Amino acid sequence: MHIAILTFDGFNELDSLIALGILNRIKRPDWRVSIACPAPRVRSMNGVVMEAQADLRAVSAADAVIVGSGIKTREVVADAELMAQLQLDPSRQLLGAQCSGTLVLAKLGLLGDVPACTDLTTKPWVEEAGVRVLEQPFVAHGNVATAGGCLASQYLAAWLIARLVDEEAARGALHYVAPVGEKEPYVERAMANIAPFLGETALTAPASIP
Repeated sequence: MHIAILTFDGFNELDSLIALGILNRIKRPDWRVSIACPAPRVRSMNGVVMEAQADLRAVSAADAVIVGSGIKTREVVADAELMAQLQLDPSRQLLGAQCSGTLVLAKLGLLGDVPACTDLTTKPWVEEAGVRVLEQPFVAHGNVATAGGCLASQYLAAWLIARLVDEEAARGALHYVAPVGEKEPYVERAMANIAPFLGETALTAPASIP
């Protein structure tokens, strides 16, 4: 099971690394989480340089993908050659987008006519792409989820774990990272945000996930 966190130059550390940390709470031999980038190294919006663990070909082959956010996302979606390499498919992958990552999914035509979540800065650009933006932190439609606000990355990670493993595993991963003295209410609040999207239909895994 490979989960790729698509991370571009100018990335927001909170978006990519919080998801990376929570997803890696799953300790299974077949479970792999990678920071995937279009270049060997990317620099964050705050100057942190990070080495890629996977390339864009791995993103297209992954079982699940989170599209991270950053200050250069509009440059990313304007790069036709780069966008053409993103062969994402919700019929065989779970797809999540964080903040301006929602703009990437919108430009790839993967959101259709369903509403989505994003951050306040990106909202007008997503709306310009023809997608209605919700005033909430998380939403999922089938195999595609979007989140708005840096700390909503926990919801994307928990949703992926609940879909690919089970809800108990998602609770356990959240409980580990939650602040001491606040763990139970923290987990309950996080799960309350994703629970409406974990119904019988939504729990059906993509074709490539056994």
